Amino acid sequence: MLVDGHNLLWRAAFGFPAEIRSRDKTRDLTAPFGFFALLRVAIRDELPAAPEVIVVFDGEHGSVERQDSDADYKANRELDDGARKALEAIPVVQRGLHLYGIPWIEIETAEADDVIATLITHTRDRPAWIFSTDRDYYQLLNEQVRVLNTAMHPGKRHIGPDDVAARYGVGPAQWPSFCALKGDPADNIPGVRGIGAATAARLLDGGLSLDDLPASGRLAGAGAKGKLVEQQWQQVLAWRDLIRMRTDLPLPLEPTGDASAELPKPAEVIEKLELW
Repeated sequence: MLVDGHNLLWRAAFGFPAEIRSRDKTRDLTAPFGFFALLRVAIRDELPAAPEVIVVFDGEHGSVERQDSDADYKANRELDDGARKALEAIPVVQRGLHLYGIPWIEIETAEADDVIATLITHTRDRPAWIFSTDRDYYQLLNEQVRVLNTAMHPGKRHIGPDDVAARYGVGPAQWPSFCALKGDPADNIPGVRGIGAATAARLLDGGLSLDDLPASGRLAGAGAKGKLVEQQWQQVLAWRDLIRMRTDLPLPLEPTGDASAELPKPAEVIEKLELW
């Protein structure tokens, strides 16, 4: 189970059903409490057996390389007081993970998705779950790799290749091409004006990638929308490269194949961290 640490922490900080405060009411503990609560419940209720858990956090300068290629990449993410509150909880969460023997990775110059993509190549064909609400991970899916999204309704939380194909009309390998065409608001990638998800899926129907489109005749057959894609072709290719995850990062640790220790109730974690 590879956990997108920042993604889960944001859910805990801003989507947890109740505010959790210290006994003297002076400290907001919602983010770390919610993090361990959501993680514990996901493991307990969603997985068939105790998994090996590795939590991955975005590095402080993880987005720099992509932002050097496109200054607009993630430029829509403002660091307001609320966001700072979540970020300030990261060292607390990391200390809690360490106390219970849950390994975590934070590479200063890497985004969590690239680290997780690289870790997937080291799972030795074992079943793996990526615990995140970020759809960019769909590009990593196969018969062994699933996304676990507990923000979805029960019964729809385990997402595999067939689920992506049924909902979007594309396969995992096509995901970067698909998002480059239609856009990805979460990462501030606008896509081609006038090209929505349905049109992007039609252009890529049959397993095509962006590289296949020029010779396929589909852009010409798409009329004005095809011309728009042709006019922005180099930009579309650049957007695809931004969306593609790296799988070749040097890692400070690799999966061992051994199940992680069971997490206690989140209140016990907060107690052990001496935060109450």
